[in-house]
This record gives sequence, structure tokens and C-alpha cells, in this order.
Amino acid sequence: MNPERWTHLCVDMQRMFAEDTPWQVTWMPKVFDQVVEIATRFPERTIFTRFVPPSAPEELPGTWRAYYEKWPMMTTTQLDPVLVDLVPDLKRLVPPARIFDKRTYSPWTNGRLHSALLHQDIGTLVVTGGETDICVLAATLGAIDLGYKVILLKDAVCSATDQTHDASLELLSKRFSVQVKVMNTEEWLSSF
Repeated sequence: MNPERWTHLCVDMQRMFAEDTPWQVTWMPKVFDQVVEIATRFPERTIFTRFVPPSAPEELPGTWRAYYEKWPMMTTTQLDPVLVDLVPDLKRLVPPARIFDKRTYSPWTNGRLHSALLHQDIGTLVVTGGETDICVLAATLGAIDLGYKVILLKDAVCSATDQTHDASLELLSKRFSVQVKVMNTEEWLSSF
């Protein structure tokens, strides 16, 4: 891994989190401009993850089954399939930007993302998206475990809950300070 080679990892900026669903992240619009700015400037370096629900709870094992039994309206048999897609301003960037689908919070569990990044000799991930305290946290912790340097843009990540968003940023900036740098988008962009 080359720490000088980086990719923008944009986590789950999907319509089902942006629009009126039970999983809507109401303050996604607050970070939207920053995320679009980065992805538009660097579409060839952007990877979007999408959280893809199963068609029925029985498709997934263990507690994931119970999770979707709680949220049956978010399975793809009940949810309008277009809501699984990226928000339109980001979808238009694919290609050259790429999409990696996932069934869990972490984008690392199936190995495809890590393999693609290793093939490109990527050593640093610039992380944006949502939610800070769920999928962004899982993506960041998995990246740390795999040896990536992470730049987390604190004004380009969002959550539905301020308290756990703030706690996640504090945890990542203080406890993982060797592996994670938390900074503002403008500060990061000024390095180019």
C-alpha cells in the first residue's frame, strides 16, 4: 500500500437515506455540497458504497434476520428499488466513479473492495458519507484493521443523531489518531 495514493470512499449516499423513508438521515443535506464537491472534482478516484437490503429477512443470517424483521418496509420487496440507488447528483458520476454494494455496515466483509484497492496500490482513504456512527464508523475501523491511512472529513459525514455523531468523531480523532486524521473538507482540498 502506498500512503501517497488515495481514493475517496463515499459511504451510502443513497436515496433511501436522503428521502422520506424510516431510515432518512435528516441532516444529510448539510454535508451534501461537500460530498458532491469532492466526488465531482475527483470522480475517477471516487468509490461509492451502497447498503443493499435483502428482498426478505430470511436471506440473511443471525441478527441481520432480526434486523429486517424489525424493518420489513426496508426490504427490497417492499421498498421502491430506485431508493437503493445513489442520489442523482452522485449517480451521474458513475462511471468513472465506481460502486461497491454491501449487505452489512462494513464494505470490507466480502473482500472485493480491499482487493480492488490493493490492485491500485491505494494506501489512503478519504472518507465521506453517512452515517457517521454506523456505516462510516464500520468502514473506518475496517480500513484501520487493513492498514489504510484514513482522512475523515468531519463536515462531509452525517448522522441522524448528533450525540453519537459527535461521539464517533471524538473516538476516531482521539483513540485512533495515528491511523485517522479528522479534518474539514476545505482544509483537505487546500492541499491540492
